[in-house]
Amino acid sequence: MRTYTITISIVVHVVAVCAAVIAPLWATDALPAPRTATEFIHPAPPPPAVARAKLDTPRPDVPPLDVPNGIAPEPLLETVNDGVANDSGVIAFGDSTGIMTEAAPPPAPPAPMPVLRVGGNIKPPQKITDVAPTYPAIAKAAHVEGVVILEEVIGADGSVRDVHVLRSVHPLLDASAIDAVRQWRYTPALLNGEPVPVVTTITVAFRLR
Repeated sequence: MRTYTITISIVVHVVAVCAAVIAPLWATDALPAPRTATEFIHPAPPPPAVARAKLDTPRPDVPPLDVPNGIAPEPLLETVNDGVANDSGVIAFGDSTGIMTEAAPPPAPPAPMPVLRVGGNIKPPQKITDVAPTYPAIAKAAHVEGVVILEEVIGADGSVRDVHVLRSVHPLLDASAIDAVRQWRYTPALLNGEPVPVVTTITVAFRLR
C-alpha cells in the first residue's frame, strides 16, 4: 500500500510539472509590449477662461510687447573735440588755459678738449712736484740700470692723467718709473692764455751707486 501511494504521488508531480512547462507554449495571445523608461503624459488643456486669465496676467520675467506710456527716448549726446590744434602745433586739452609742451632735452655734455703736443704757441708746463722713483730691489740684485722713456698726458689742471712706456732698457724698471711719474704735478700748459691738456715725453733714469 505504501509503495502504491508513493508511485501515485510521483506520477502526479511529473504531470503537474509537464503541464506548467507545456501550457505557455500552447498560448496564442500576443505578449504585452514592455513599458519604456520614459513616458510622456500629455496633460489635459485648461479651460478657456483659465487660459485667457493666464495670458492677461503680466509676468515679471517677460518683457512687455507694447511700449509703456510715459517713457521718452534718450537725448542725443553732442560730440566735443577735446584736442584743438593751433598753428604752432601745440594741442590744448579740455578747458585748461595752460599749454602742455614737451620738456626740452638736457643739453649735451661739452666735448672733451683735444690733447695737444707741447710746441709752437703752446707754453710748456713746469714741474712743481717731483717724486723720485724707487729702485726695484730685484733690479739692483741683477745690476740692471738705464733709462725708461715715457709719454705722459698732463691735464689742464696740471695733473698727470695717463702714462705709458715708449722705450725701456728692462721691464724690471717700468712699473717703478710709471708709479713715480703719476705723482708729479705741473703748472697748466697755456694756449692763448687758456689752460689746455698736453702730451709730452720724459725720461726717467736709474743709476747704481
